[in-house]
Amino acid sequence: MCIRCGQLEDAEASVPFDYIHKDLKLGTEEVARLRNADIKNLLSRQKLYLILDLDHTLLNSTRLADISPQEEAYVTETYLKRQSDASRGDTAMLFRLDRMHMMTKLRPYVHTFLREASTMFEMYIYTMAERPYALEMANMLDPKGVYFPSKVISQADCTQKHQKGLDVVLGLESAVVILDDTEMVWQKHKENLILMERYHFFASSCHQYGFNNKSLTELMRDESESEGALATILNVLKRVHAKFFDPGLEDYTDRDVREVLKAIRKDILKGCKIMFSRVHPTRCPADTQPLWKMAENLGAACSTEIDSSITHVVTVDLGTEKSRWAVQQKKFVVSPGWLEAANYLWQRQPEERFPVTSKNSKGKGEASSNNLPTADQLG
Repeated sequence: MCIRCGQLEDAEASVPFDYIHKDLKLGTEEVARLRNADIKNLLSRQKLYLILDLDHTLLNSTRLADISPQEEAYVTETYLKRQSDASRGDTAMLFRLDRMHMMTKLRPYVHTFLREASTMFEMYIYTMAERPYALEMANMLDPKGVYFPSKVISQADCTQKHQKGLDVVLGLESAVVILDDTEMVWQKHKENLILMERYHFFASSCHQYGFNNKSLTELMRDESESEGALATILNVLKRVHAKFFDPGLEDYTDRDVREVLKAIRKDILKGCKIMFSRVHPTRCPADTQPLWKMAENLGAACSTEIDSSITHVVTVDLGTEKSRWAVQQKKFVVSPGWLEAANYLWQRQPEERFPVTSKNSKGKGEASSNNLPTADQLG
């Protein structure tokens, strides 16, 4: 119903915003008006929008029934006992939710991440989980309601099945950055997405994705605070914010954060020329394969032919003709994990950390030890 004249609006021309207020629907013209008004206010404060996924991005949850005795002993001794001895409640990183039959571990550095990101962004939570779970997790992350007031979007708010969309976000797409561990749910907004390394604290999380790698609890350790995924991505967000709000510009209204993200990503492997060997299906065009596209998005040039300008051969087998040529010519020979790590960490990685150690080696390298997905996991 129009708030001005009382006339009923066409239901098909409205978007539900139940997460803001129950049964709230806004017509497309009103949504556009609100977005335009909000962006002026936001840019005047030199802020952008940041959409945050929950599971495997900011935290990791598991059912209590799926926790092994070894896991429970480790987390109780390492986290629950430490929290019970702590004098400040905001140090809590592990939560046992008996009423929900769950346990949740917050990702290391998350409190610092949210505090610093909030100075640059207006933040939303956007999850495919159900609303009660989403609100419970939001309360853990933001117990004082500072970061996400009326900005928790859950599965029921999605307007397309199995997809997340910015149609339910009151922010212009040109000013939105998304952090999520799953690319496929953002089919319409890939240019806004920073793909996150998945946080697999509990063993059930690895099993969920069919990974053979051990979880962090099984390894009896956690991500690094200072060098983990959230600390790394916070530095990326600072670069994005600084580039968007270039002091040399007087007007930011025509700026597009998607172009900023693309430009920063293109600098990561600038100057590299990559040739692939035995990492693509032989019957498929090489330039349609995920690793080839990833390399180009990172600013590298790719080739199928041997020539002196090649700087890197990406392979899982030192026995191929291209691999042997690269070794003879003293070119870099690296596993696919080198590319994947650069893609997740947004900076070129030392090649020596991603060796191909023998013929037919999978070459997992440092990607595996840093809890990054390996080439065989990503396909």
